[in-house]
Amino acid sequence: MNAQQKIAPDFSGYEVGYDIPALPGMDEADIQTPCLILDLDALERNIRKMGDYARAHGMRHRSHGKMHKSVDVQKLQESLGGAVGVCCQKVSEAEVFARGGIKDILVSNQVRDPQKIDRLARLPKTGARIIVCVDDVANVADLSAAAMRHGTQLECFVEIDCGAGRCGVKTTPAVVQIAQAIDAAPGLKFTGIQAYQGAMQHMDSFADRKAKLDAAIAQVRDAVDALTALGLEPELVSGGGTGSYYFESNSGVYNELQCGSYAFMDADYGRIKDKDGQRIDRGEWENALFILTSVMSHAKPDLAVCDAGLKAQSVDSGLPVIHGREDVTYIKCSDEHGVIEDKAGVLRVNDKLRLVPGHCDPTCNVHDWYVGVRGGKVETVWPVSARGKGY
Repeated sequence: MNAQQKIAPDFSGYEVGYDIPALPGMDEADIQTPCLILDLDALERNIRKMGDYARAHGMRHRSHGKMHKSVDVQKLQESLGGAVGVCCQKVSEAEVFARGGIKDILVSNQVRDPQKIDRLARLPKTGARIIVCVDDVANVADLSAAAMRHGTQLECFVEIDCGAGRCGVKTTPAVVQIAQAIDAAPGLKFTGIQAYQGAMQHMDSFADRKAKLDAAIAQVRDAVDALTALGLEPELVSGGGTGSYYFESNSGVYNELQCGSYAFMDADYGRIKDKDGQRIDRGEWENALFILTSVMSHAKPDLAVCDAGLKAQSVDSGLPVIHGREDVTYIKCSDEHGVIEDKAGVLRVNDKLRLVPGHCDPTCNVHDWYVGVRGGKVETVWPVSARGKGY
């Protein structure tokens, strides 16, 4: 029995098509569509590769759970890839992972709403280490009061805006002010810095991405030096994504990576180039996540229609790519339909195709299940545990 089978849920009483798209032991050809499938061999290779890389470079890897939203995938990342814990973006995601047994959880975002802060402060009672990001000194007192109320400890990262243009402070004096406030607050611990440069992750050019990260690294180094001089040396300096991890891991400043999409690999990430000018989905990483779809109509000789439309995926980063096919192209979609250009008329009704989604994170969030396949057979089915947990 392998790792996937050990953590598979009990499916007794589940009906294929009504409750679930497939059951272990079924042929891939019999999976109900549209649904998400995972090529388990490719997924495991990706996870092991990132784990080997992180260890070789003396880095912690905290895998990003907002991508897969799955306790089972996270556990695989920890067991096969040595991931030290998980990143979440929302308190409700953190609650799912904590209750699923994950022991080191970073909410890589700000938590300001009083009810959310109260829920966050309760989470250490599950036995998990809980870290949260702060970019406003006014947030410190609220976090401290909640931790004291529940008799827990919350660890805090000061978030630096190192180019993403979203949350985070931009100056070293602001970083120092917040870190000192955290250090002085009961129930809180200053643990380090959150410095994720998200704006450059999907830039095609390796050189362009490097230039953005060089600037971010200099900014973060200045903050680390200032904190260290005051006796507040960060335990963790965390950041890095699938499009940049090699820069952070060779910086001498960062010691924790937050890569997520590497495990599944979507079409948008796949387009970016490595240092040799090659697409990263053709050497660095493998496509492991697919939307399995079926042809449902071919009334027009040059166009086929499949059952994976807007409700089965996110197209904010572009349309999906049909995996392993150059003779047919997914060209447009509506709510329930995807239109496929089929000039030679090679497709037939009920043919199944694997689509590589344009953006994996929001695509995963609209599905209930991952169907894990190996060698043409369904090996496991995992729930998308934190689906819809956006609060």
